Amino acid sequence: MYANASLQDHPRLEASISHLHDLVSFDTTSAYSNLEIIAHLQRYFSGLGMGTTVLYDESGKKANLIAEIGPTNVPGIVLSGHTDVVPADTQSWTSDPFHMVQRDGRLYGRGTCDMKGFAACVMAAAPALIEGPMARPFYFCFSHDEEVGCLGAPAIAKYLAALEVPPALAIIGEPSEMKLINGQKGKIAMRVTVRGEGGHSSFAPQHVNAVEYASRIIAMISERSRRYEQEGPFDYDFSVPHATALTTLVQGGVATNVTPDTCSFVFELRSIDQQAARVDMRDLIDEVEAALLPEMRRQSGEAGIEWDEQFSYPVMGDATDSEMFKKLEPILPELGGKVSYGSEGGVFEVEGGIPSVILGPGSIRQAHKPDEFIEIAQLHQCLDFFDSLGNWMKH
Repeated sequence: MYANASLQDHPRLEASISHLHDLVSFDTTSAYSNLEIIAHLQRYFSGLGMGTTVLYDESGKKANLIAEIGPTNVPGIVLSGHTDVVPADTQSWTSDPFHMVQRDGRLYGRGTCDMKGFAACVMAAAPALIEGPMARPFYFCFSHDEEVGCLGAPAIAKYLAALEVPPALAIIGEPSEMKLINGQKGKIAMRVTVRGEGGHSSFAPQHVNAVEYASRIIAMISERSRRYEQEGPFDYDFSVPHATALTTLVQGGVATNVTPDTCSFVFELRSIDQQAARVDMRDLIDEVEAALLPEMRRQSGEAGIEWDEQFSYPVMGDATDSEMFKKLEPILPELGGKVSYGSEGGVFEVEGGIPSVILGPGSIRQAHKPDEFIEIAQLHQCLDFFDSLGNWMKH
């Protein structure tokens, strides 16, 4: 079936590709329910004899799944991935994003890389991982809404932390090209709404132009990001070795001849230090309001600036000093440094007290793009690692 014969030598590779085909067929864009894919995963792991727990969100339209097996009186290992994907603009794809296709040793489809490829490998490897006597337990965890702020993971982390003996290490299967990642930035996403005073644009000097004031705030955010780049603090283990601040969405104005009275935008702050991020955000808010609010309110007493945190997730620290990591180290792949993208690793650490690392198939450079793909060779590497992990867990 494959052009490269060397890719055929893993007995569970075909199974992982088949599972990935099934998983991609579920449109689990974060705006939609993920209950169908959770039910699919639950049926599969229950059929293997694993105990399963479904954790619903308040709406009842989203859920997490935890499948567990093994002794409960010793600390175990978490294999964790999210079920949701980012939207796919079908016009930008050369094939249906929710029907996986193979071309030139690659598997194309939304989520193949981020991160249903990891889930497919867990499914394919599970029968061997849980076969026979186990010295430690496994916890396979699948969350909702990671892409919009790690919303599902806290419930999983708290569930695991409340066990008689909580897990000792979480492996987060975000795409890392099967290199071990021992650090991840945290993020705060903030929506800013500028309220001014509008009217006919011919009287513009008498108004408080919300778009113009929003643009001045955006410029201040951009200047702060330039200072991070120039002044640090730096940690060169990260792919981008300093904090970043970036405006990502802007909305304002109603017509070309109307001074806009409202403008909103969203920006993010990614930090290598969660405590510093909170301090920096507070400093930015104080700086903006001190510089602009008095000027705005001299024109209109109703003018103002509103700050609404959309979501945040914490930094994932370095787990290499943890007891379980040291035990596993002989079978772990090479270190790949720290990453600037987000994962649920920090949530497991902060909410569950579970040291975490990132290790998964695929490249983050392929995530969130049209024609997202994963190399078949990456699935092969992931399955090889699971073979080593399964053997280790039996001793």
